[in-house]
Amino acid sequence: MDKKIILDLGCGNKKRPGTVGVDFNSRSEADVFHDLNNFPYPFDDNTVDKIYIDNTLEHLESPLKVMEEMYRIVKPGGEVEVIVPYFRSAAAFIDPTHKHFFTVESFSYYDPSHEICQQYDYTLARFKVHSIVFHENISGGMIKKIVSSWANKHPLKYELYLSQLIPLDEITFHLKKI
Repeated sequence: MDKKIILDLGCGNKKRPGTVGVDFNSRSEADVFHDLNNFPYPFDDNTVDKIYIDNTLEHLESPLKVMEEMYRIVKPGGEVEVIVPYFRSAAAFIDPTHKHFFTVESFSYYDPSHEICQQYDYTLARFKVHSIVFHENISGGMIKKIVSSWANKHPLKYELYLSQLIPLDEITFHLKKI
């Protein structure tokens, strides 16, 4: 039985157990030192079972190229978990190294079942957006817990009608390679 390959791209000093950490910083917990702005990544086509990219994509030069590279290396049916600051969060704008901001529709460009992907065919990278989850791995006060629970059931309604009043901080996209 083959061992599953799970990558933690941009792992820093918080590498997930059981993963192969990838980071450019030699002072990090990475197993592979590589700048994620440089392509190709040092992995063969269709060899990775799962990828975590946690609070990293917003720092990189070209999210589109990063998504294409993850598409190249993940196996068909493989999973990608993207965790980014939500665009309404004050924390998204505090960090001067953040170059990109994300909404609930940001990964619709990769999902061929979504009208955005059908209308704007920017890339051949194709991922099914399996789920969108607010505050999956972070805590908050009672109000944020209630709001995130509702937002997770109705992400687009939350974004359109409530996010400007009670902004959540983080959003996780669970993707599957098509």
